[in-house]
Amino acid sequence: MLSVEIDKGRIIKSCIFHKHVTKDVILNIMNISLLRKVISEAIGTAFLVMIVIGSGIMGQNLSTDTLSILLANTLATGVGLTTLIWVFIAISGAHFNPAVTLVMLLRREMPALEALAYIAAQFLGAMLGVLIVHAMFDLALLQISSNFRGGVNLYLSESIATFGLLMTILSVRRFSLIALAPAVGLYISAGYWFTASTSFANPAVTVARGFTDSFTGIDPAFIPPFIGAQLIAAVTAMLLMRFLLDD
Repeated sequence: MLSVEIDKGRIIKSCIFHKHVTKDVILNIMNISLLRKVISEAIGTAFLVMIVIGSGIMGQNLSTDTLSILLANTLATGVGLTTLIWVFIAISGAHFNPAVTLVMLLRREMPALEALAYIAAQFLGAMLGVLIVHAMFDLALLQISSNFRGGVNLYLSESIATFGLLMTILSVRRFSLIALAPAVGLYISAGYWFTASTSFANPAVTVARGFTDSFTGIDPAFIPPFIGAQLIAAVTAMLLMRFLLDD
C-alpha cells in the first residue's frame, strides 16, 4: 500500500540508445505501465471488497453468533489483505485505498494524473467487488444497507483506525517491503477489535459497503462522515510521521 516506482529512467535511457525508437514509443511504454497499475488497483480493491463482504455473509450463513461472525470476518480480511498486498505491491504499490493514494500524492511520490486514475480504479473495483460477491452468494446484486453506524464515537473510531493504518504504512515501508503486507494485515485485523467501527479505514471500501445489506454494510447516510474522518486522519498521520521519521 505504498508507491513503488518503476525505473522509467532506465527504460528511457535504453530506448534513446537505440536511435530508431521514437518519443511515441517511449510514451507508449509509460502508458502501458500506468494501465498495468490502474488495472492492478481495480482488481486488488475488488478482491478486498469481496473478502470483507463475502466473509461476513458466509459467517452469517454459518452462525447466528455475532462473535463467531466477527472472528471469521477478521481472519479472512487480515489474511486476504496481506496476500493481496504481496501480489500487487511490485506492480502498483498495492494502495487499494484512496486515503493511501491521497497521502502518496501529497508526498509527491506520484503525479496527480496517476493518483486520479488510481482513485477512479479503486472506487470502480470496489463496486465491482460488491456485484460479484452478491452474485456468488445468490443475492440481489445491488442493495442499500440499513446498518446503523452513526455517532461521534464511530467517526472518532474511523479517525483512529485510518491514522494507525497510515502510520503503519509510512513507518514499516522504510525498512521492509516484504514486512509491509503482514504489518498492514495484522493492523487491520486488530482494528476490527479495538475500534467501535470495526476499522473501515478506506473510502472506496466504505462506499461499497453502503450497497450491501449484510453484516459488513453501512447505511449510506453515514458514509460521508466516515470518509471525512478517514481523509482527515490520513493527512494528519502523514504530517506527524514526516516529523517523527524526519522524512
